[in-house]
Parts: sequence; C-alpha cells; structure tokens
Amino acid sequence: MITFKDTHLALIHIPLHLYSKFLQPILQLLLPNESRVNGTTNESRAVPPPRGWPYEHPFVNISITPIECSVVCSRTLARELFVPAQDALDPTSKSQASITNEDFVVMQVDGEGLDAGQRVLELTSPLALAGISIFFITTYFSDYILVPLRCRAQVVHALEDRGFQFEDQTSSYINPSHHGRNHSSTSSFETPAPGTPPPATISELQTRTFATLKRRNIIPTVDPGLRLIQCAGRRDASRSNGIEQSRNRNSMTSAADDALHLGLVKCLITHPYPRFLSLTLTDTEPASLLLDRTLLPNFTQDILLGSKDDYLIPITLDLRELPMESTGIVCGVAGRLVGGTAGQLESPVEMSYLSTARAGTVMVGEEELRRALGALRGAENGVLSSPD
Repeated sequence: MITFKDTHLALIHIPLHLYSKFLQPILQLLLPNESRVNGTTNESRAVPPPRGWPYEHPFVNISITPIECSVVCSRTLARELFVPAQDALDPTSKSQASITNEDFVVMQVDGEGLDAGQRVLELTSPLALAGISIFFITTYFSDYILVPLRCRAQVVHALEDRGFQFEDQTSSYINPSHHGRNHSSTSSFETPAPGTPPPATISELQTRTFATLKRRNIIPTVDPGLRLIQCAGRRDASRSNGIEQSRNRNSMTSAADDALHLGLVKCLITHPYPRFLSLTLTDTEPASLLLDRTLLPNFTQDILLGSKDDYLIPITLDLRELPMESTGIVCGVAGRLVGGTAGQLESPVEMSYLSTARAGTVMVGEEELRRALGALRGAENGVLSSPD
C-alpha cells in the first residue's frame, strides 16, 4: 500500500563543519512541542523523550553522511528551529547552509513482505522517466518517496499511465503487474536542460546519468572502513491503545522508549559529528536507523530490532556541484547496478537507497560490494575508487 502523508516538507542542507551550529535544532526535533514551548530545552537539563512514540510529526529524517548533514522536516519546524540558527551565522556560513523554498510531500510505501523492494522499484521507474525529481529513503519498515508538492498530480498521472490505480488519489494503489528489475529505477536529482525531453528508456537515462557524472567529475566512492547497520526501535503493541499506553508510562516498554531516545541523543552529540547516521521518525512507525556500527554501543542490546552482524557498505555520490533540482543520478546508477549484475547464473545486487539534500547513497551488502563496483566500473571505465 502507498500512502500520501499530509506534509509540507522542507529539505535542509548543513555542511559538516557547521554541524555543531545546528545541533540544538536537530536535538529539538526529538522533543514534543510542549517541551519546546515551555522552554525545557535548557542545556543543563536532560533531554526528555517524546511522550509515547511513534513520533508526533508525520515525517522527519535526519541524516549525517560523509558529505553533509541533511534534514527533512515540516516547513513549520524548519522556520521555528532552523531559520533562526541559520540567521545567527556569519554571512559566509549562512550562505553555505540552505533551506529549500519549495515544499515536498512524502509517499509511504509499505515495506513489509518479500516483494516490498520490488514494488518501490516499479513505482520509481515511471516517475524517473517522467522527469519528476524524487528523493528516496529506505527505512527498516517502509520506503519513503519525496516529491515536490507542485508535482503531486503529475506523480499520480505518471503512475496511473503505468497501470497503478490510486484510491482517492491519496491513499493506496493496486499493483498491476510485475515490470521486472530491468525496468526499474530510483531517482535523486538531475533535471535535463530546458527543452530537453525526459529519457524514453532506462537505458537512455543511464547513458545521460553517467555522461553527467563524467562531465562533472563526480566519482562514486567507497570508504572501506565504514560499515552500516539497518535497525529500528522495537514495536510497542500497547501504542494501539492510548489508555493502556498512558497507564504504562512507568512500564518496561516506556523504559525502552527512554533508552532508545537516550541512545539517539548520544549518537547525535558524537564529536565532531557521527560518521554516518540516518534517523527516520514518523507518526505511524517506530524510529528507523541506518548507522555506523561504531555507534551501536550507545544503545542497550534489547531496544533495537535487526541484525547487528549484517553490514551494509555505502557507495556515495557527492552531488553538491549539481543543481538541487536535478533528477536521475541515483536512478541511473541503481539501474546500472541492477542490469550490470544480473546474469544467467547470478541475481541482481540487492540494494537500498538514501537520498539526502546534496548527496545520494546506494547501500549494498559486504559480499556484494565487489560485484557492484565491477558493474559501475564497467559503466564508466573505472570511475569508482578501489575498495582496497
């Protein structure tokens, strides 16, 4: 099922050397509104957890990567928390951080079930080929696709043209048929020049993507020492009953929420900043994390779902020199990975994705890294850095 969440989101780009200047606003994203209004965010006090997770806001993503700190939050929170922090900077630093003027809306794609990833790929292909700029975030439970609010009707039209059926054009769709991985894509951001039509095929999209990468000297890179863990906070069955939840605020479940929140704060205050952390908070699901394995000691063992031994390796694209409206970069790379690694005896590389404000990251398993790099190397005559 796909759901359009009721959001008007802003995307915030924070250079890593300015992370400390925005740390307090980032921490305040974890707080309930009442705490912010009553001024309980004084540094001398412990940071209180939100009252009963899931989160109170429809969608928030905080990502710290080797390229940037990127925040997705409501326009209201951006104005309340991040605009004052940006205004307090010196003129040079102020110009280096950015908050989009355009609002975005987010679609939640149910991630449960073996074919959840395939459903996401089937959805992103028509959007990429329609020239719609999207941001794609994989989480433990679901996948999220951010699109410009002004393109919402175009998104529905593009998907309906491919046979997807929307109910009320707001909530869910019926998956029509299996398109296959070689017809799938995800896209991040590179729009064609004015007057240039969108690509007609995934192959043409890949050709344009790698031509752009080569022209801009954008090299997909791998840090061989960085290992990521995909995990999440544990589901709380009592949250389905508000009365039961309120009665159990002093229960072990509440203690687990508090421990999870404390671990998140510890990760965010890592000096000078975490090497890699992506945190997604919604009002319908527990917190989802993609984090550097060295951050795991910040959490007690029993509060996180997911394997702590299955590592993902990020392949990073630095897109800071491209226009923010760009589309198709991660789409082209992901399509090349899928097509370039599928053979008669081998299945395509399994991947997950993280789009941030000025970067794109493709995650693959440790055992798949060399095969994925080989496919990308063959695409652009060895533009990839060596994993060794």
